[in-house]
Formats: sequence, structure tokens, C-alpha cells
Amino acid sequence: MIGNIIKSEGHISDGHKRTARAYKNIFYSFFIKGISIASQFILVPLTLNYLDKTQYGIWLTIASLVNWFSFFDIGIGNGLRNKLAEALAKKDIFLAKTYVSTSYAVVFGIFSIIIILFWAVNSHLHWAKILNTPPGLNLELAKIVLFVFVFFCLRFVLALIGNILFAYQEPALNNLINPLGNIFSLIIIYILTITTKGSLFLVAAIFSAVPVFILLLFNIFFFAGRFRDIAPNIKFINFKYSKDLIGLGFQFFIIQIASLVLFTSSNIILTQLFGPDEVTVYNIAFKYFTIITMVYGIIMTPFWSAFTEAYIKNELDWIKATIRKMELVAYGLSIACLLMLLFAKPIYSIWIGNSVTVPTSMNLVLCLFVIITLLATPYNTFINGTGKIRLQLYSAIISTLITIPLAILFGRNFHLGPPGVVLATLITTFPTMILWRIQYKKIISGTAKNIWNK
Repeated sequence: MIGNIIKSEGHISDGHKRTARAYKNIFYSFFIKGISIASQFILVPLTLNYLDKTQYGIWLTIASLVNWFSFFDIGIGNGLRNKLAEALAKKDIFLAKTYVSTSYAVVFGIFSIIIILFWAVNSHLHWAKILNTPPGLNLELAKIVLFVFVFFCLRFVLALIGNILFAYQEPALNNLINPLGNIFSLIIIYILTITTKGSLFLVAAIFSAVPVFILLLFNIFFFAGRFRDIAPNIKFINFKYSKDLIGLGFQFFIIQIASLVLFTSSNIILTQLFGPDEVTVYNIAFKYFTIITMVYGIIMTPFWSAFTEAYIKNELDWIKATIRKMELVAYGLSIACLLMLLFAKPIYSIWIGNSVTVPTSMNLVLCLFVIITLLATPYNTFINGTGKIRLQLYSAIISTLITIPLAILFGRNFHLGPPGVVLATLITTFPTMILWRIQYKKIISGTAKNIWNK
């Protein structure tokens, strides 16, 4: 099976096959993501109609809080992605199966402990105060958060199937998971709008349980069929190999923690400084502008593991040619993002009507943030594929220490309001666009030394 997926028939032909495989996945992913984006956009006004603006903001904040725990796999998911891709490139089935079995065992163990610990402390947390809501909601919020948290942990264990699909350079199949979940959630929410009054618990239950059900089906389907050769097996669990996964994965873990601070702490800061309503405003604008990053993500996702394979085989010409193409795509999408800024107000009016007003300043800072992300992504994807992420690790720590106090300073002390919170993230993200390009040039030219090559 592996031989049919990864063949090596010479430098040029292998490069063309890798590119063709990536393009095929990009084509299918665009179709799949189109469905996902459409369902997400429909879900926003539908859920807003079922709940109210404040309840919806509370749900978004709870989801962001729970998402913090996604990084407690200490990066094993990304470690599995790279190490499995290397094993497949070398056609080592035994090693591939060992990596998969060990990853499932370690992640299951970690999140089992986390669930027990969270259950023990949850009743002692004052969720109404944490979420800046009326005290009378504390008991209901505690139940909701516990329910969401347990299902989130189950989802994270089962989501390892996505890292396996990435390693096989089949991201389009992984991209099916979210739209299927969105479609099922959309159907159920629509039924609830007809049959029940607004319930924060029911919304939380739907958005938490449906993805777990979809992931369970994916695990059963692939491990019973196409991935039978590498399916998790207790006999292949070898914690000695967890060092390989955790060694690289722990660096990804720290970087992911920084991403958590940069991208999800905004909800917490906004709800504390300005109330849950501003979380809704921010998230609507964020969803709008990150359509562009979703599009670029579809294009770039197949190339992470493709870069891993090409780097292992020393096919540098293919890497350089691919990066040049991806740079051009980033420039084109940056122009598209500016056009989205120009037409933001009429599009919001069509999308959500008059229920939420997004200020121009919020649109502007999010637009600039997305452009910076686009320009940095080609180099970042290549660096992730090579596993030389020590520089990212250090810059992530610095960003973590700077972003939150800077966001509070801009938002509250400098009276910039909610856009000031996003501006802080923009400022701490900008230097990475320059650093990743420099590191890419050094690695590809063979001149990377010390931190640039670790």
C-alpha cells in the first residue's frame, strides 16, 4: 500500500508526482472548504437568532477557553505528522505503526488525566466571574464547561487521524471532517430554532458532541481499511519512540501555546475589558477576513509533509520552485484581502443584517494582520516540514510575554478599544514574516548554522 502512495522514480518524476498529488488535494480541498465556509457563515446568523448576542458571545468565550487545552498533547500531533511522513518516505511500515500506536497511547493518557483533574477543580471555579456574566448563571455555566471540556478531550484524541492523513499528503480527506460536523450542527440548530427556545447548553452540546461523532467514524473507516497496516495496536506501543515524537513535538507545543495566546486570548481580553458583546463583534470580523487565510491554508496544507519528503530526499530544486509559486499566490491573496476591506460594510449588511456593527478600525487591523500572515506562511510551512523550529520556539516565547500586556495597554490605557487588542497581536506577529524568510534562505542555500539550523 505504501509503495503505491510514495514512489521514487527519479528526481524529476518524483517531484512532478508530489506536485500533482498536492494540486489534486488543493482542488478537492477548495470544494470541501467551500462547503465548510458556507455552512459556518450560515451557522453564525442562525445561532445568533437562536441565542442572543450576549449568549453567543459567552459561547464563543467558553469555546476559546476550552481550546487552550488543545495544546496539552505537548505537540505530539505535529510530531507524529513529521515522523510518520519520514517513516513513509523510507517505506518503514513497522516504524510507522509504532509511531501511530504510541501517539494514540500517549495522547489518550494525557487527556484522561486532564479530564480527571478538571472535573475535580471545576466546581470550585466561579465561571460567572470568569466570563463576566450575571452570578445566577454560575451553576449552569459550570455544567456547560464540564460537558464541553470532556467532549473536547475526546475529540482531540480521535483527531490524530488528521495528522496521519497529513503525513500521507492527503489533507483533503482530513478537510472533510469540519464541513460534515458543520452540516450536521446546522441541521440540528435549525430544528432547535423551530422546536425550542434559545438554550446555551443545547448549543454547546451540539458543537461539542457532533465533531466527536464524525471523528469516531473517520477513525473506524480508515483504520479498518486503507490504514489497516498502521492501525493502532497495543503490541506496537513503545514509549521509547515517544522521545522522538515529544522531542520535536515539544517545540511545536511551545509554539502552539504562543499561537493560543496570539489568536484566542483576544476573546478573553475583550470580554474582560469590554464585555461579551465585543467578542461577538470581533469574531464576526475575524471570520470574514480569515476566509483569505482559509483559502491559503487549503493551498499550503499539502506542502508541509511534501516539504518533509522532499527535504529528506534532498530535492531542493523542487522546494525552491514551489516556494516561488506560493509567494506569488500570497501576493495575489493580499490584494484580495484589501478588496475585502473596501467592501466589508455592504458584505456585513448582507450577511448579518443590522444585528452587529463592526467598526472600520477593527476591519483595518484584521486586514493587515491577515496580510502579514499570508506573506509569512510559505516559509513557515517549509520550516515546519523540516522540523528546524528552534527559532520559532524562542520567538514564540517572546511573543507570549509581550502580547497580553500590550493588548491591555492598547485596549484600555491608550483607549484604542477592541481594535487595540488586535493591534497588539499584529505588532508581535510582524517580525516573524522577516525571520522565516531569512531562515528559509539559509536552510535552502546550506548556510544555516546554530539556531537557524535547529
